[in-house]
Amino acid sequence: MNERKVEWKSCIRLGVTVVAIYLVIHYWPGLISLIGTIFSAATPLIVGGSIAYVVNILMRFYERHFFPKCKKTWVKKIRRPLCMLLAFATGIGVLAFLFSTIVPELMACVTMLMEKLPGALQEGYQWLDERIDISAFLEDKSLLPGENFDWKALVENVGGVLFTGVGGVMGVAVSAVMSTASLVITLCLALVFSVYLMSGKETIGKGLYRLVRVYAGEKVERRTRYFLRALDDSFHHFIVGQFTEALILGSLCILGMLIFQFPYAVMIGSLVGVTALIPIAGAYFAGAVGAFMIFTVEPIKAVLFVVFLIVLQQLEGNLIYPRTMGSTIKLPGIWVLTAVMVGGGLLGIVGMLLGVPLAAAVYQLVTRDLDAREKGFSVLREADGEKACPDIQEGAK
Repeated sequence: MNERKVEWKSCIRLGVTVVAIYLVIHYWPGLISLIGTIFSAATPLIVGGSIAYVVNILMRFYERHFFPKCKKTWVKKIRRPLCMLLAFATGIGVLAFLFSTIVPELMACVTMLMEKLPGALQEGYQWLDERIDISAFLEDKSLLPGENFDWKALVENVGGVLFTGVGGVMGVAVSAVMSTASLVITLCLALVFSVYLMSGKETIGKGLYRLVRVYAGEKVERRTRYFLRALDDSFHHFIVGQFTEALILGSLCILGMLIFQFPYAVMIGSLVGVTALIPIAGAYFAGAVGAFMIFTVEPIKAVLFVVFLIVLQQLEGNLIYPRTMGSTIKLPGIWVLTAVMVGGGLLGIVGMLLGVPLAAAVYQLVTRDLDAREKGFSVLREADGEKACPDIQEGAK
């Protein structure tokens, strides 16, 4: 009788699985649209949760140093709000410094480039025309620029098309205003949500675990705790390590550029530090932008800057990175590159940032499970109430 019940349960599960797969395949476009709508509506919550997680690292740091052993009631009451305020102030201060340093210099560089580009194009064309008969490659000779050709008008027309597009200035302006308003509203809602999360994170966590335990059972709750703690450990160490590395690398870049008298030292050094948060790809982006900016002022120094940055990257990769990150990520280099490429292909820059800690967490979980199975244990046995491998048991606590 029991065997028949087991068979019927297996048949029902198989049937439900087949029907679910069929519905997903048949209604795939509508399902994707629904998921996109849900994610769009939940964007403030997702952004707010991300802000809360990052700022919470700073808040915990301040809480550990703000009279942690004091038992007075008034100190306990103001510790969380004060530390949260200090954490947000620190983050906003860093962002304000970066924007005030990078954006004005970048705008000045673009303006200078637009002023110098017509003359550079004319000189380049004349140099090329002296060595190659360009007219031999063109069927329509009227396309050749004459002696009185207005290179400045050409640059302005091309720039106008790039910046305004076919929709005209009014359409671009309206679109920019709408996008800015939407971004401001999303950020405001996200900040409010992050404050609520950080204020009552212990209560929210207990409530969610209680919900899982009551409706899904203690086994699922223990497994959920184990997986979430592995993710938290991976993301926490990645964020702290990357920010430390970015600060050191940016400072060294600024110092080196000042010593070698490269232009835009503070701006480019700050940009190098910010892009260092993106593993592997960030350095190339900062190098390209920095070399381009220096090239607009002193072309020879642009080449020297590239050499300087390559040497600095080698020192960072062999000396700084191992000491700041250490073995906290515990992810081989090939998997770091894979995580950055796959994450970037799926979600762009955000995917590059999330890919490495996610891959590190998965790698850590799989490695623990493999080690446990080789010793005759299982990572999930503790959740099932059985004896677990000592190493795994410690990681699940």
